[in-house]
Amino acid sequence: MSESARAGAAAATPTADALRRFTRDVFVRAGMSEVDAATVADVLVWADLRGVDSHGVSRISMYLRLIDDGDLNVRPAITIGTETAASVLVDADRAAGPIAMTMAMGAAVRKARDAGVGLALLRATTHTAALGYYTLMAAQEGMAAIAVSASTPFMAYHGTRGAGVSTNPISIAVPGGERGPVVLDMSTGVVARGRLVQASKTGQPIPAGWALDRHGNPTTDPREALTLLPQSGPKGSGLSLMIELITSLLVSNPIIAEALEGTDEGGRHRQNGLVLAIDLPRYGDPQAFRTQVDRLIAALKALPLAPGVVEVLMPGERGGRAYGERAARGVPIPPAIVEELRVVANRFGVPMFPSAR
Repeated sequence: MSESARAGAAAATPTADALRRFTRDVFVRAGMSEVDAATVADVLVWADLRGVDSHGVSRISMYLRLIDDGDLNVRPAITIGTETAASVLVDADRAAGPIAMTMAMGAAVRKARDAGVGLALLRATTHTAALGYYTLMAAQEGMAAIAVSASTPFMAYHGTRGAGVSTNPISIAVPGGERGPVVLDMSTGVVARGRLVQASKTGQPIPAGWALDRHGNPTTDPREALTLLPQSGPKGSGLSLMIELITSLLVSNPIIAEALEGTDEGGRHRQNGLVLAIDLPRYGDPQAFRTQVDRLIAALKALPLAPGVVEVLMPGERGGRAYGERAARGVPIPPAIVEELRVVANRFGVPMFPSAR
């Protein structure tokens, strides 16, 4: 479905600025500082602008629920643990994921400026939102970057009928030339969990092969879906497992084992993360790198098309186009999400965003 078709079916199409103001005001009323609330708003609205609606303002209600449950700390005491010339451990004190991940990538970029590479490990944060936002931060600073995050289990481990791992995402971004940065942002599941939540809210059936119900049987009903399936079977679940090992276990904050064993801590929402930045000038000519990125993209786009395919797209290219269109025309918000946000607005006494139309 085209962007214009989706917008036509929307209950509202506010501008990005209006959405940011609304989101910022909600989280300020919920107890965050102006700066932190603005950061959360920017990250969520960025996802909506990119067409990643499952990680945009539809997450506001979830974040508020985490605050109400005491799982998201609106005034975190973020501290620095172990620090070396090229690495840092950030204890997020259950901060909102966008706040903690933005801080972590900023630290990784600073470390990379000094040491060539910068690694930031992130302990005890909450939903990290769209990881492409953070790797793009580094790419816009002329660096290559990787980001991963680990969460609670709601995806089947290959060969099982119940949740054993998470849809732990990974993002990789590099600067480009005239075409701009290349940004991969993907779930280790067939889809991100947010897509399933979004489908449930809007009443849209899900494709076969996305999820299992509570009995471990395949389902296309998003309201019956309980366990997502991994991307490419053992590959997706294996990658998810390794992300848990290289983040959660590395920072001594295990998530999956605690949840599977049913401990008190295992029942709480929490996430961990890892971001890496690479300063390109330390290892070669950065302008030559950008030129070679464009050269490779041009060569791939010149390949013969498969049947039914009209264009070869690069990672992040569709999102970049959506960003341009939505920035100009407004962000389409489905009726169910508008009503959900209206409840939020009434709770906090915040004016609803006007439509761009």
